Amino acid sequence: MAYRLGFSFNFSMTNVGVGMFCPYKITISMLAGSLISWGLICPYIQTKAGDWYPKGLDDDNISGINAYRVFIGISMILADGLLHMLSILIRTLYTMCKEQDNPQPMQHNAGGQPFHCLSAVIDRTMHSFDDRRRTQVFLRDRIPSMAPVIGYVVMSVISIVVIPHLYTQLRYHHVALAYIIAPVFAFCNAYGNGITDMNIASTYGKIAILIFSSWVGLQDGGVVAGLAACAIIVSNVSTASDLMQDYKTGYITLTSPHTISISQSAGTALGCVINPVIFWVFFRVYKGGAHNNGIGPYAKVYRGIAMLGITENGLPTHTMLFCKVFFALALSVSVLREVAACRSWSIRRYIPSTIGMAVAFFVPPTIPIGMVVGSAAIYLWGRSDRDDMQLMSAAAACGLICGDGFGSLVSSMLTLLKATPPICIMFLSREVNQGLDAFMAAKGTSL
Repeated sequence: MAYRLGFSFNFSMTNVGVGMFCPYKITISMLAGSLISWGLICPYIQTKAGDWYPKGLDDDNISGINAYRVFIGISMILADGLLHMLSILIRTLYTMCKEQDNPQPMQHNAGGQPFHCLSAVIDRTMHSFDDRRRTQVFLRDRIPSMAPVIGYVVMSVISIVVIPHLYTQLRYHHVALAYIIAPVFAFCNAYGNGITDMNIASTYGKIAILIFSSWVGLQDGGVVAGLAACAIIVSNVSTASDLMQDYKTGYITLTSPHTISISQSAGTALGCVINPVIFWVFFRVYKGGAHNNGIGPYAKVYRGIAMLGITENGLPTHTMLFCKVFFALALSVSVLREVAACRSWSIRRYIPSTIGMAVAFFVPPTIPIGMVVGSAAIYLWGRSDRDDMQLMSAAAACGLICGDGFGSLVSSMLTLLKATPPICIMFLSREVNQGLDAFMAAKGTSL
């Protein structure tokens, strides 16, 4: 039963390596989220097929059971992300006001930032020399606060003027709204990605498809408008998440934030040239792209989501009710976690991560299970030799992730070269193997 629901270990070393990096609370929260979503909610909703949503739909169809998983997960992420964004905004405004009223005492606190980690330059009792040095370098060359704001506003204005000329189905106010809501989604995604190492920018893009396709309507080109708005949201959300990861890497490697920003700008400009070339290569290799079920297998999926947004029925029954319930639950758990942390309650260690549980709604249970295996390996390694684990665990996790990625790269290259393997090996389940044996016996052939 558990295997049919997806609870299995697929020997993905990437998942094991990510689990070695993530804290225990995150991996356990993701496993708990998988048990709730894939083990309880999805089997119950499947019994409502034909009543709440049409029968016979694929699991990835947004008109069916996938809609419940996607929107429940999004509602939980938004609840936790908005709470943290509001908390950070209040702390920042409070610190800025306090600095203006009494600027002298705040000068020693690493520029008056509202986060404890930024005071590591002075607080020598809580951090090692490496941490103090990293914080000193990162704060010394930090980018002025108004620079990203001005840059975002300028680029948004340019996009608001240019994009409606490229996609006439989108009007100026549509693009403006997309750039207004993009920072909210970007913050939530960057926060979730930093905790779970899962980038779900495409999920926010699906939300944008439904919003803008239903807003524009079928007669005015709602399908194209929804897909174009999806590209705007995904590019903003994914870039923000990647940029935060790059800044974190720069912090660890003693790299100046100025250098990271310049490198990101150069890489973005270079990508404008390289990406079309890569697309052209894949398009020529697969001879027809998405129409030949080759490149872009999600093209029909995203178009189907846009068509769903412009229909009268819209989402499956009770989808928004589930969203409201889980939004309230996630917000309650997040508030309880913050209060417990501020008051140093003993139960704070047992309150799960809302983001970790929400991400489990989007990914199959095999991913949290692989991460739990990685966390278990780190735990057992630390029990036997804690110093060696702290020194070598990062290298071991990177080796697992890079090795798995290199294997995928080799497989992709062989596919592009249309290489024919000399022998094929297939692993079948016991039921399938018994059926195959019976089929071969009926044909008079034995394996």
